[in-house]
Amino acid sequence: MEKTAQIAAIIEKRSPLAQRIEAVEHHLKTFSEVLQSLQNQCSELAQKVNDPEVYGRLSEVNTAPIQLHITAEIQALSKLRLRFSRQTLNIGVIGRARQGKSRLLQSLSGLTTDEIPDGDRQHCTGVRSTIHHNPVLETYGEVWFHSEESFLNGVIAPYYEKLRLGSKPFSLNTFANGLLPELPRELSAYAEPGAMYEHLKRYHVHIESYRHLLNASPKRISRNEIREYVAQDTPDGQRIFFNYLAVQEVKITCKFPHEEVGKIALVDMPGLGDTGVGDESRLVQTLGQDVDVVLFVRMPKSSGDYWADVDVRLYDIARDALTALPLEEWSFLVLNRTNPDSKNGDNQNNCKDLAESLGEKHIKVIQQMIANCADRTETSALLDSVLQYMAKNIARLDQQYAASCQERLFQLQKAIASELEKAQRAIDHASYKTNWFPLFETLFQQLWDQITTGLEGLLKALKEQRDQPDLDFKQQVEVALEACRADTGLPTVEDIETRRNRIGGYPNAYYEYLNEIRAHLSQHFLVVDEALKQGLIRVKSQVADVLISQGRLGELTQLSSAEFLSAVANQIPEHLIPDSSSQIKLGFEILASFDLSYRGLIQHRIRQHLDDLTPDTTQLQLSASPSAEEVLSCLTSLHAEAVYRCRTALDDLLAEPSQAAFAIVEEFVDRVLRSKNAQTEWRIFLEDVRSDIWNEQFQELGERSRTRRVWLETVERVATANQIEQFRFIDREG
Repeated sequence: MEKTAQIAAIIEKRSPLAQRIEAVEHHLKTFSEVLQSLQNQCSELAQKVNDPEVYGRLSEVNTAPIQLHITAEIQALSKLRLRFSRQTLNIGVIGRARQGKSRLLQSLSGLTTDEIPDGDRQHCTGVRSTIHHNPVLETYGEVWFHSEESFLNGVIAPYYEKLRLGSKPFSLNTFANGLLPELPRELSAYAEPGAMYEHLKRYHVHIESYRHLLNASPKRISRNEIREYVAQDTPDGQRIFFNYLAVQEVKITCKFPHEEVGKIALVDMPGLGDTGVGDESRLVQTLGQDVDVVLFVRMPKSSGDYWADVDVRLYDIARDALTALPLEEWSFLVLNRTNPDSKNGDNQNNCKDLAESLGEKHIKVIQQMIANCADRTETSALLDSVLQYMAKNIARLDQQYAASCQERLFQLQKAIASELEKAQRAIDHASYKTNWFPLFETLFQQLWDQITTGLEGLLKALKEQRDQPDLDFKQQVEVALEACRADTGLPTVEDIETRRNRIGGYPNAYYEYLNEIRAHLSQHFLVVDEALKQGLIRVKSQVADVLISQGRLGELTQLSSAEFLSAVANQIPEHLIPDSSSQIKLGFEILASFDLSYRGLIQHRIRQHLDDLTPDTTQLQLSASPSAEEVLSCLTSLHAEAVYRCRTALDDLLAEPSQAAFAIVEEFVDRVLRSKNAQTEWRIFLEDVRSDIWNEQFQELGERSRTRRVWLETVERVATANQIEQFRFIDREG
């Protein structure tokens, strides 16, 4: 059962990766919309600017190639996700018609011609089938039909396009009730378009035989019904079935005769060589997302045979299905050997000849195998070789496939970052010349005085209060302590007796109750977390109020209170002074991101006073002959002592929020007012947004300043969505 376990482990490992791929896929779809909004805004902005230099830079911003790249990667991720979401490892079987493909599938699955049709006349298999192994269920099938939309767009429309028949039918009734357009004269003289047209006529002429099945998915069918949905004819070759024309796929569940199969499925595709439009594209799609290993089936003629162009072309079609993995690492060649008494005759020597000449056609596979596809013993050995290879190599191929896709995503992220740099520079250095500096300098000095006075005043008030208890915090502590006293979680004597009888002894009950009471007690203190956060929000709001009311910075954003700080920080450039990180930006970021929490500030100080409620460390042990009353007495005493100690500890912490508030505001003031070049940085920053801060005074420049700010905010929004971790689905270590 080693291979079965290995295959199951591969499938299990795929599932979480599929979930991460789905998240990146969703991000790319959202990101595409954000990127399109940037391009739209760029086009609008280019029409408004009068500066030729800015216009030239904006014209260089072109996200169209990136959008095509994103679309391609979304499709690739979808294919990869579907591959890793499957609950089976799939072996695909492909080949031209009449090569023994169906016979091979019958031998491998244990099914018969009633479920997997074969024949000696025309193409017999009409639709794709997926055959799942299940050792405990009777054979049955599930039929998945086309919807009206998928039928018209995926089946009928390609004929209209390929044969130049004009616009596709817009509804099923239009197709069913109207006449087919005539084949154009320039195509009618050629055999292949004519044969394709006959295929389309088959859909049209027989539509009343199958249209009732469209939109009917899924339909469960018995074993003896399978053929009428997958085959084009009866076992004796009478072409009477047309249900297959409405079918997308049939899934068959049965018990395989081969032992140690595990979670394996066989994918049977209609033989190539017919002239159905879209067959090749459907083959590529199936191989790319639904097949892990493919078996090429070829039956040499006993009278002599060779590798034809159609064989090489089939190999190349399969290669295009999954360019991230070399086809020679996930494909086998099965040369179907026939006996002297078969209709094909003895082709043993021709099988060997084709095997020896394979390299001349540059057809590379893992292994070429000569086997009689109708012989279960030979095909069982064939399957065993394939399963052994899959068990040992699929995980490696999965990693190689995923890594290839991941690397393309990283390259995409870099390409986007490069385009964003151009967008950032487009109007970042645009200058607007006017005689505004004397007015700006006067207004700046007034604002500087107001900001410094307001912030220093607030800091002084906080310093006076820093050793005083925070009232909100104190009130919430009292609420927590009262909850500890009112809701003790202590059992009754009757509860203790019941517990003692259930688990065998008062000490056992005592230790269990210690853990439960400790857990019950500690949860009451979680409520102080909100008080810590509210207190800090209040202090941030006080700082914001000073900057808004006295510093006019409220003109930069509609946000208020604590959110105001983050909004302003985002608008301050990283480098106001060349080669120097902005100190005022750092100050805003530090204050905006600062947080207080129960887990970070209080929890560890509470926990050390709960040790006596822990069985291994409690100091209060039961006597040699305990009773339920003694257990309750000990629990009550330990609970009361723990509450008392927690209260004492919390009393010592009541001023901590006030001290933290003063400290973080002082740090903020140091950064934005007292650091070297702080005033210079403010002057540079406010000069850039002067038309927003003093809109009436700088009305002439207001529109251009706002345009620049909106543009840079849009660029920043795209840059935020372009973080490399949002493109990652493979763990760093994996």
